Amino acid sequence: MDLSQKSQENIEYMIEAIKEKLKMASASALQSSAFSVEQYDDIYDLYDVVNSKTNLSISEVEALVSELGRLRRV
Repeated sequence: MDLSQKSQENIEYMIEAIKEKLKMASASALQSSAFSVEQYDDIYDLYDVVNSKTNLSISEVEALVSELGRLRRV
């Protein structure tokens, strides 16, 4: 997948990958459609952080989920 292209499809891919890596219990509450292409760079940064780590601490997971919540469209 070419993540250099800013598209809703790529956002969906990254959000799903983040949810999988974080093993979110409430993953259904975080729909990729709640994010806009305007937030692509921020989402990509989160995706990059999540994929660069083998394990995430609880505080890291909380911080990432909080940031995803901040980026969601209302």
